[in-house]
Amino acid sequence: MTPEVAAFLDHLAGTRNLSPNTVAAYRRDLLDLEGFARVYLCRDDLEWSEVDRGVIRAFLGEAGRRGLAPRTVARKLSAVRAFFRHLHRAGKVTSNPASLVRGPKLDRTLPGHLRAEEVAALFRWAETRAARENGFAETRLLAILELLYGSGLRLSELASLNARSLDLDRGQIRVLGKGRKERIVPVTAAAARAIRRHLPRRDEVAGPGTRALLVGRHGRRLSNRHIQRLVQSVLEDFAESAGLSVHSLRHTFATHLLDAGADLMAVKELLGHASLGTTQIYAHTSKERLRRVYRGAHPRA
Repeated sequence: MTPEVAAFLDHLAGTRNLSPNTVAAYRRDLLDLEGFARVYLCRDDLEWSEVDRGVIRAFLGEAGRRGLAPRTVARKLSAVRAFFRHLHRAGKVTSNPASLVRGPKLDRTLPGHLRAEEVAALFRWAETRAARENGFAETRLLAILELLYGSGLRLSELASLNARSLDLDRGQIRVLGKGRKERIVPVTAAAARAIRRHLPRRDEVAGPGTRALLVGRHGRRLSNRHIQRLVQSVLEDFAESAGLSVHSLRHTFATHLLDAGADLMAVKELLGHASLGTTQIYAHTSKERLRRVYRGAHPRA
């Protein structure tokens, strides 16, 4: 790794306070570019001032030939642009060669989500199971599902929740989102009940001083992968659509809010999106909402 890349990664983690996962993604993409540039330029002692637009275009082309998805190639270009922008501001290069490189055309794919009746069936099952068993695993799963769907949390946000982040009396939780940005999100009454039911079971397992809300049977914070497996297995039983993931519950949260007439800007704030453009994709999933608006607004509908 060149000193410039190491310094940039330190900047992302320290000054910009990005999450470890985001920094790791930047690291992979920039090391990928670094390795390609050394071979392409036949230089072991790589100087970033020698990497021009042609090198970056060749790098992206090679990524495409390797079969990487357009969104992955676009992410790599975004990382390269940010890196060279940092070098330019530091006076290490005279310009940003990546700024004029066009990324791949991306299809605007609609996120998968559950239908209202599928959500109802899922929660009937989870609530009945938690009430009947009242065990650690059953009450934890219900709390996980309620927070993912009821508050629209990202997987990483859910896994990083601490017990002290909850304010169930006010019906809200403090969430640390992308870029370490903190936001307050509402908690449904159903989620609050599920969390209160689970907390005694959690306290039996969690060690002294454990901050995590969600823990495993050994008292340690539940990992992203563990939550992913738990939710994935449940979704396969209750959703007809194939390929749904933990993130699909967040998509479902947004889609159902818009279907019910929620304001797009309000949904943007609830999801913690930086730009409205990211939220607008959910508007395309709400066909039934569009039909209702048409029937209610058009004089001859």
